[in-house]
Amino acid sequence: MKFGKEFKKQMVPEWTEAYMDYNGLKRILREVRGYKQTKHPATQNKALQKKPTLDKTFSGLHKEASNLPSKGDIEDQVIDVNTLQHDGSGQIYKTKFLRQSEEGGEVEVMFFRKLDEELNKVCNFDKDKVEALMHEAAVLNKQMDAFIALRVKVENPDLNGSSLKRCYLSNVSSKMPPTSTTCSRDRNPGRDYVGLIPEADTNDDHQQEESTAGPEVNSVSTAGCGCDHREEVNKDDYKEDPLKILEHVKINNPLESPISTIKGVFKDSKEEDLSFNKEELRKVEERLRHVFIEFYHKLRLLKHYSFMNLAAFSKIMKKYEKITSRRAARLYMRIVDDSYLGNSDEVTGLLERVETTFIKNFSKSNHREGMKLLRPKAKRERHRVTFFSGFFLGCSIALLVAIVLRIEAHNLIDKEEGTQYMETIFPLYTLFAYIVLHMLMYAANIYFWRRYRVNYPFIFGFKRGTELGYREVFLLSTGLAVLASAGFLANLQLDMDSSTRDYKKITELVPLVLVIFVLLITFCPLNILYRSSRFFFIKCIFRCICAPLYPVSLPDFFLADQLTSQVPTFRSFELYICYYSLGEYSRRQSKCLSHGVYNTFYFIVAVIPYWLRFLQCIRRLCEDKDAMHVYNGLKYFSTIVAVIIRTAFELKKGMTWMLLALVSSSVAALINTYWDIVIDWGLLRRQSKNKFLRDKLVVSHKSVYFAAMVLNIVLRFAWMQLVLEFRLRSLHKMTIITIFSCLEIIRRGIWSFFRLENEHLNNVGKYRAFKSVPLPFSYYEIDNDDDDDNNDDDKND
Repeated sequence: MKFGKEFKKQMVPEWTEAYMDYNGLKRILREVRGYKQTKHPATQNKALQKKPTLDKTFSGLHKEASNLPSKGDIEDQVIDVNTLQHDGSGQIYKTKFLRQSEEGGEVEVMFFRKLDEELNKVCNFDKDKVEALMHEAAVLNKQMDAFIALRVKVENPDLNGSSLKRCYLSNVSSKMPPTSTTCSRDRNPGRDYVGLIPEADTNDDHQQEESTAGPEVNSVSTAGCGCDHREEVNKDDYKEDPLKILEHVKINNPLESPISTIKGVFKDSKEEDLSFNKEELRKVEERLRHVFIEFYHKLRLLKHYSFMNLAAFSKIMKKYEKITSRRAARLYMRIVDDSYLGNSDEVTGLLERVETTFIKNFSKSNHREGMKLLRPKAKRERHRVTFFSGFFLGCSIALLVAIVLRIEAHNLIDKEEGTQYMETIFPLYTLFAYIVLHMLMYAANIYFWRRYRVNYPFIFGFKRGTELGYREVFLLSTGLAVLASAGFLANLQLDMDSSTRDYKKITELVPLVLVIFVLLITFCPLNILYRSSRFFFIKCIFRCICAPLYPVSLPDFFLADQLTSQVPTFRSFELYICYYSLGEYSRRQSKCLSHGVYNTFYFIVAVIPYWLRFLQCIRRLCEDKDAMHVYNGLKYFSTIVAVIIRTAFELKKGMTWMLLALVSSSVAALINTYWDIVIDWGLLRRQSKNKFLRDKLVVSHKSVYFAAMVLNIVLRFAWMQLVLEFRLRSLHKMTIITIFSCLEIIRRGIWSFFRLENEHLNNVGKYRAFKSVPLPFSYYEIDNDDDDDNNDDDKND
């Protein structure tokens, strides 16, 4: 694979604009090559044949042994790179091309001007990110101080601050394990805490120790009674009680559960005092573990960003030398290596310290387990998934053909039995059709999200390495299609066969058995069939049902939006309950539609998805105080009104209900269409450089967006047909309802792609590539001594 494609593939999607513009520089070099080939075709590449100046393995990541050019290099020098200071905030690199007077020199001047712009951009971005991470490390360091102190307090409740302080001081003087009875313990509650921020005032011996075991910070690190003789401790750091830090912290209450939400309603503060129990310690440790994992991921992304940009600068300078036959790569790459991008070691050192701290405090010093959590393995594509996907697809198509042939052979549609089938058995199996179609649309979305580099795992918050690809989702959907088709064919065969008509009661249990089987697989606790993804789905469903008691994240409201397009599925579940609980499967009589309770729940079931989404808008309004959530909630409320009136018309009929259904459905469709296109997709911008679209697009063909807008409008108003009741003689009413329900699912699938694309572009515009993980502690009071000790942290703030 060429480096340009690999470079694009390895980019952090949200940071794409912050990377070096490798393709833009290549375009300039192509202009240079075209000029050289036109003007001097015979002398191309002669100079480099005598003396190559760039080693094949040189990537720009290692400095050369000599930093001074030879006399020959000075005579042949073609560029002069100057380093300028910009308001004390950083360095700016400006390259002067010394052969500008030669023919075609203005194109090379443009190349080096562009190259300097990219170097300055990359260095500034890298510096800003490193400074932000160092500040975050300082904050995380304070969190670890409080966590270690809390661990000591909980696991050693009899240990007071004075004895712990004496234990530390005895370690400082002797650098040996504590021998006093006060300090002798069998347990190590604090374990080894290696801090994230190195001390500024350390001697050479201490610095040498840091290079092997990690730097020391002002923190509570314990062995035995809470002291660790393996780390050198400064006496001045422990003049005060090491556990006194617990007097200045409280537990953050992020309102992540129904109980905490209810408590938060009656309390003004979202902070709670420490209770010093093991359950509290467990929750703090779990939250801090997630914070460390996410912080480590940030460091790795930033390190990879530096590596790829350094390699890109090296590669582009190789191409420059090859095309122009000028020796400029070594001089420019020396500048790159000396820049902040190539000379910053903060991230590498911080990575090592985070690994040491995490392994010792969160994985019980088990290096393998700790690194497994910090660096989850990438998901591997398996050939058997592709094979079984194709196999199940072929089986499902064959079964569908067999079903059609079986119906035509018995001329079932024109018989009275066919009408009964369409009113009783067919709605039971449409449940599976809706689910399979929705899964197929999701698989298609994943394929196109990956193709256009939409970072859907990050947006949805999937655990790294566990997200499903389009092949896995397609496998599940085709597998379910095979089960449903086989069940329907078996049901049809047993009903049509005269020898099995005495077993109709057992025959009609086939749909119920399929539903129970699918539910058992979905909630199965065993590690089969993508357990982490199933549990993630169940968790999101539960949070949607419990709205507004849980905070609303993007996966929650995204799933709730999907559920609004699955109203027929919920009604099919209701039919299952009525059909089998009333014994309808044995009598082949349709009493559900005339049952009062069934009709009442027919209203409720249709409203539930929109009501849940409305409650989520209320929760987000209370948290964000954004008026947009009010308008979004009113949109769903108008849809609720439309659904209720349309359902009433479906059950009661009459011209009055028809007019009310038409008006309410039209208003709701107009509001929803506007919100889909303008708010959710971000299109129809007035001052956009892409007319009637938006400034940034991931799909290069603009006609795709216009087609999607037109299709969304058409499908939004398609449900009006159910009110007007334009029926086709050749199709049963249930068939028409099924077709329009499938069209709504397809519309939702199209909406999902562009909704997530817009969310991704918002993240790109803000360079937002990390999840925000709430910290467990909040510092509400800081003494003067603490201010002096954390002076460096204040400077970072």
